[in-house]
Amino acid sequence: MASDVPDGGWWAWSTVAGAVLIQFTAGYVRHSSYLLNYFVRYFLSNSSSSDISWIGSVATFLTLSGGFVTGRYFDNGYFFHLLIVGGALVTFCLFMLSLAQPQNYYQVFLSLGLGFGIGTGTTYVPSIAIVAQHFSHKRALVMGIASSGSSLGSLLHPIMLNNLIHGSVGFANGVRASAGMMAGIFVLAGLMIRTRYPPRKDRARIGFTAAVKTFVKDDVYMLAVLGTFFVTQGIFFPLFYIQLDAVQHGFDKTFDFYSLSILSFFSFVGRIAGGAVVNRLGVFNTVIGISCGCGVLLFSMLAVDNIAGFVIFAVLYGFFSGAYISLMGPLFASLAMDVGTLDFINGFRSILSSRMAGTPIVGALLTRQFIWWRPIVYCAATSMLGAAFFWACRVIIGKRKGTGWC
Repeated sequence: MASDVPDGGWWAWSTVAGAVLIQFTAGYVRHSSYLLNYFVRYFLSNSSSSDISWIGSVATFLTLSGGFVTGRYFDNGYFFHLLIVGGALVTFCLFMLSLAQPQNYYQVFLSLGLGFGIGTGTTYVPSIAIVAQHFSHKRALVMGIASSGSSLGSLLHPIMLNNLIHGSVGFANGVRASAGMMAGIFVLAGLMIRTRYPPRKDRARIGFTAAVKTFVKDDVYMLAVLGTFFVTQGIFFPLFYIQLDAVQHGFDKTFDFYSLSILSFFSFVGRIAGGAVVNRLGVFNTVIGISCGCGVLLFSMLAVDNIAGFVIFAVLYGFFSGAYISLMGPLFASLAMDVGTLDFINGFRSILSSRMAGTPIVGALLTRQFIWWRPIVYCAATSMLGAAFFWACRVIIGKRKGTGWC
């Protein structure tokens, strides 16, 4: 019951901080422009950018869709079991990545794409769900704060790895150092997080077949899935390619290193801001505006050709994309018929609307000749198309409520 939720307190905010740390680990590969740049130019230079993009795409797909499986284990009281398994797998796979040899694509794919993705997928959704046990009225805000850990990771991981890999430490030892840090983060998160409810054995559950039939007949839900699918095709493009784009423009190497960090910092700010304004504007209204903003900013990449333009773009796009990502959980939670379907709806949505194919498509459009206008136009157009589907959701919900607002 919402009235039983404390909406604050020491262990509530400690749990939020622990969730931020877990999300921080997911930022290692979700915004992996720095890794893609290194792999394309050096470590896997014999492979195409499209092939290399599959590594991060598969890892992110497994991270987001992990809730399809872990949601039920979480409800049955196995949060700390999931945390231990996921943390151990993430640490192990990073150590395996440090043993990978140059030009051995399969070694990087298995360790960073497959293994790391499964590890982060084991903890990603539970670390957000645990926050909801401690908050009611502030839930959207604290979910945004918790998810901001991914952007925080995207800010700090590139700085650390860029300096380690391109410094005297090298790739192997740099990755090992990050693996040790990850292990410490998972241990600290486990000490900070507390669960509030016992396992919910009596929770009514919706079967897989029945759930599929229910949701495919829900026009708002399917339109929201389509909107998410199209926006996600393009929204991650700068997060993966901004550093490589800066390199291709011939900017100073120091700026190349920190271009992604600038974007990630304002993504961190945007995630918190998105959760803060959604209660006032409505989740669909907010998502529509943010999706359109991302599309416009993506089109603006065609005209960005100097450092000042790159900084302005990174600041604005980081903010808008971060806000969008933080609102996907509250958006689909608002469509759940009851709490018994929420873990299914999140997992099913993640699978249907995953960006797994988006980044490889972008890589194929980019080609080895780095024809930038092709992926830019594709990503901007899909983002705007996604916003149109969200607008359709808003119209339908408005008619059901008898009002123009969602």
